[in-house]
Amino acid sequence: MQLLKIYCIYFICTSSLYIFGLKARLMKILAIGRNYAAHIEELNNERPEEPVIFTKPETALLQKNAPFYYPDFSNNIHYEVEIILRICKHGKYIDKKFAHHYFDAIGIGIDFTARDLQDKAKAKGLPWDLAKGFNGSAPISKFIDKNEFKDIKDLNFSLRLDGELKQQGNTSLMLFEFEEIIAYISKFIMLKKGDIIFTGTPKGVGPIAIGNKLEAFIEDEKLLEVDIK
Repeated sequence: MQLLKIYCIYFICTSSLYIFGLKARLMKILAIGRNYAAHIEELNNERPEEPVIFTKPETALLQKNAPFYYPDFSNNIHYEVEIILRICKHGKYIDKKFAHHYFDAIGIGIDFTARDLQDKAKAKGLPWDLAKGFNGSAPISKFIDKNEFKDIKDLNFSLRLDGELKQQGNTSLMLFEFEEIIAYISKFIMLKKGDIIFTGTPKGVGPIAIGNKLEAFIEDEKLLEVDIK
């Protein structure tokens, strides 16, 4: 019986969901708010002096173009398209000049936000974790080796809703570039292999409705689509 207990504990501790070949139990989702000036203006937010960090649980991940089911706790879910980074090695207190060694791949994701829950929480000065971290709130594409891109500091990305262009951004317009983000986060939170960082959304965020189809692109390549059900 004791041997059975030990085996069961070992099975529970070592079994996990795999995300693009990486164990979910070893990863976390970190995200940057207010990283594009035009988006800050459209939401009437203050321009930050340092990166604004929030997190999502691994249960927020939506993969392989799976549909998103509109939750009943919100009437105002917004799309926010973002370039995402895959962390490839452990690190803390990372110097900016070495930060490029800590991510190896780039993809695109959507930060679904329950805007009504977020606005309510912000008005009361409360945390807005539930507005960002609910189930399925982080659809992501496959990752592409960063070396396959000509210049990751000048990368176009976009989002279409039912075929209509809604968001269009370029990484050159970020207030805090990839290396700054990694260096800043690592001062507070140790980064580990398999972590994902959402790097901020450009202007053009807006609501979704049941029946919509979202398509996300890096340059001209469609890497992600999500049906809203």
